[in-house]
Amino acid sequence: MATLNVGNLGEYLREQRRNAQLSLRQLADAAGVSNPYLSQIERGLRKPSAEVLQQVAKALRISAETLYVRAGILDAERDRDEVETRAVILADPTLTERQKQVLLQIYESFRKENGFEIADGGEGGGLGMADGSGAEPQERTDGQGDGGDGGDHTEPHKTAG
Repeated sequence: MATLNVGNLGEYLREQRRNAQLSLRQLADAAGVSNPYLSQIERGLRKPSAEVLQQVAKALRISAETLYVRAGILDAERDRDEVETRAVILADPTLTERQKQVLLQIYESFRKENGFEIADGGEGGGLGMADGSGAEPQERTDGQGDGGDGGDHTEPHKTAG
């Protein structure tokens, strides 16, 4: 029970790190994770979150999807569009981590509403928000649901009286 099924992930990460000619410390710095934590991942002692895997993948310049599959966060047979959508959201440098999480939560709620499973299997892989933060999708009645800039939360001509 103490053994995690992430040994394959750790071996793969070590191989990719060595191919990139990076030390453990260099990769940890580039990915923004601690050196001991990354070492534990490589040795199969820790199962990283999707966010950590995404950061490591970016630092190694490899596919985050591959790491998600190897970590057991995604099945290899998952819908490729779903995986690509998640990867794009997580990789977007213009969004804050909080915005990424809210966007993923909304995406997951729509998929669930339409009868599709949540990709992280509900095991807290870091993709969902279980804190009840109230980040629910808002219905639009003005036909502008795909506004684009995300700035439609203000009404510039509103007055107090």
